[in-house]
Amino acid sequence: MIILDTDCLSLLERGGTPAERLLSRLEESADTEITTTIINFEEQMRGWLSFIAKASTLERQVVAYERLQRFLDNYRSALVLPFEEVAAIQYARLRGQKLKLASMDLKIAAITIANDALLISRNLSDFSLVPDLRVADWTR
Repeated sequence: MIILDTDCLSLLERGGTPAERLLSRLEESADTEITTTIINFEEQMRGWLSFIAKASTLERQVVAYERLQRFLDNYRSALVLPFEEVAAIQYARLRGQKLKLASMDLKIAAITIANDALLISRNLSDFSLVPDLRVADWTR
């Protein structure tokens, strides 16, 4: 199982060379179960709500809501892993280790570990601090 981090999901939405490299690696992967987490959804949703709130004209609001609709459509077709009891136990274990990671990143790591998955992220500097977490950057 492969879990895409928030930055990778955003990258795929924007497109470009790093997104093409990521898509290529995903297509080449023997692991066909590509997922994300409810925490990634929350992070992206917070960003979209902020983006819409800053849309100062009706024209910008129309564009913002069109983009939000595409975001929602993408998530409707995605497998989204929950933050459930097994992940919560992993999260508590990781918090007890006093790792210097944001709470949301620790929750993503906990879900990844709980599902014995590989996390794809460009944030290797933070995620590599998490013991037992398999993480890779497929955008380089």
